[in-house]
Amino acid sequence: MKQRLTDQSPSRVLAALLFLGCLSCASQAVADPLRLVANAWAPYTDSRLLNDGLATDLVSTALKRAGYDSQYLEVPWARAIRGLQQSQYDIIISAWYSEERASFGLFSEPYLSNRIRLIRRKGAEIGYRRLDDLYPYRIAIVRDYAYDPAFDTDARLNKVDVRSFEVAANMLAAGRVDLAVEDEYAAGFHFSRSLRSLRAGLEFVSPPLSENGLHILVRRSLENAAQIVEGFNRAIEEMKADGTYEQVIDRHQLR
Repeated sequence: MKQRLTDQSPSRVLAALLFLGCLSCASQAVADPLRLVANAWAPYTDSRLLNDGLATDLVSTALKRAGYDSQYLEVPWARAIRGLQQSQYDIIISAWYSEERASFGLFSEPYLSNRIRLIRRKGAEIGYRRLDDLYPYRIAIVRDYAYDPAFDTDARLNKVDVRSFEVAANMLAAGRVDLAVEDEYAAGFHFSRSLRSLRAGLEFVSPPLSENGLHILVRRSLENAAQIVEGFNRAIEEMKADGTYEQVIDRHQLR
């Protein structure tokens, strides 16, 4: 047996080694999980919650069904956006549509819907029917979030950037701003936990500011980005058809 191996030409041995190396590389490429990223935005994305939050649970379940393993990473929102642009991450889990983001990422179909609400101090005589009704007020918004195209681009609105909704709610309760903005589920989640002491003094303003679809955003530079989006969209529809979608939502006990 030793003589047989010795008799093989160097070129044949080298070719065999290269072939095995290619197989190893291909196997590794298939095994590499997609890098999912989001900021802490309970109850949708939060590493302290069941399966990292409702949105993370839905997205990872759908991707698994489409044939993709994934891992969840949690960073501040601005870093998530920058990291996707710089190829540090593959998919932002919880993105609202904007043309700017579409320039560097591919959006899926919406897989959840967010009702965006204005919040005021209880008893404050603040109402609105049009955006210009809000011009006199100071409105706390989370830095780098997109809420609604008309709201986001209206330079006449007096918007105050903050780093989180918890900061916005505390500023509102203290009278440092007149309004705050947040998704209805997310605000309710915080009012039942970390902001419980503020809940009695704050209330939602009607009507909702907007309703936004929640999408995954896949970086355009990812070689199979389009296939991932197509597979994800198909998997979500299959999950809705067979009941898996509702099962995931129900286990997070938000309704």
